[in-house]
Amino acid sequence: MKPVASPFVPIREGNALAELPTDVIDLWFAFPDEISDERLLSRYEQLLTDEERTQWRRFYFARHRHQYLVTRALVRSTLSCYADVAPPDWRFSRNAYGKPEIMPGLTELPIRFNLSHTDGLVLCGVVLRHDLGVDVEYRERKNAALNIAEHYFSAREVDDLLKLPASEQKNRFFDYWTLKEAYIKARGMGLSLPLDQFSFHLDGNRPPGISFDERCADDPRHWQFWRIKASEQHVAAVAVKSSANMGLSMKKVVPLSGATAFDCELL
Repeated sequence: MKPVASPFVPIREGNALAELPTDVIDLWFAFPDEISDERLLSRYEQLLTDEERTQWRRFYFARHRHQYLVTRALVRSTLSCYADVAPPDWRFSRNAYGKPEIMPGLTELPIRFNLSHTDGLVLCGVVLRHDLGVDVEYRERKNAALNIAEHYFSAREVDDLLKLPASEQKNRFFDYWTLKEAYIKARGMGLSLPLDQFSFHLDGNRPPGISFDERCADDPRHWQFWRIKASEQHVAAVAVKSSANMGLSMKKVVPLSGATAFDCELL
C-alpha cells in the first residue's frame, strides 16, 4: 500500500508503514504539558470529527480541553503509522460497555488499541488481534485513599495494603488500581465487572499475577500484565489476553511531530 498523501502524514520510518509483530505491544506515551506549539495544536484541531469537536468545546477548563485534543491526535496519528488511513479518516465504534474499537471496514489489519489519560500523560497501546487494556494514573492525586481500596478491592489486596508501612501504601494502591483498570478495559466490560472478584499478586521478582474467585469466569493462564513507571508522578499498567509470550515496545511521542524510544522502568 502507498503511504497516505495528506497534510496529516503521521510519524513513520521514512515513508513506510510500521510493522507490528504479533507478539509485541506498542506503547505510545504523550505528555500534553510538553506540547504547546500553536501551529501543531491547530493541526490537531483539524483532525477532530464534528462530534469530537463538540465534546472538546464542552470542557470548562483549558487544561482538560488541551488533554482531550492531544488524546485524539495521539490515537489518530498512531493508528495511521500502521494502516493506510489518514489520521482524520479514522472512525470508531463502541461495544455495549463503551470500549472503543476501530470501525469495521477501515483496514484489513486486525489492529486493536486502547487509550488512557490522566493529568499530564496520555497513553495509546496498539497490538494485533489480542484483547488489550492500558491505564495511567497521576500518583499525586488527593483522592487516593485506603477507604477506596476497602470498597472496591478484593479482601486479599486490602489485607496486603494494610500490612505495608503507611509510607508504602499509596504506591501499592496505584499498582493495584492501574492493573485492575487495565484488566477490565481489556475484558471490554468496564466497571460492570466488579473489582473485588479478582486479585493481583505482586512480587518484585516476577511479573504481576492474577487470580479469580468463583464469580469471575476467567483463566489466569490467558493473561499477561506489566507495571510501568512512566515518570516520577505517573504509573501505568498493561493487560493483554494472549497465550504467547508478549513483549513491549515503548515510545515517547509528540503527535504529528516526532517520536523517540522511551526507556521506562518496569516495576
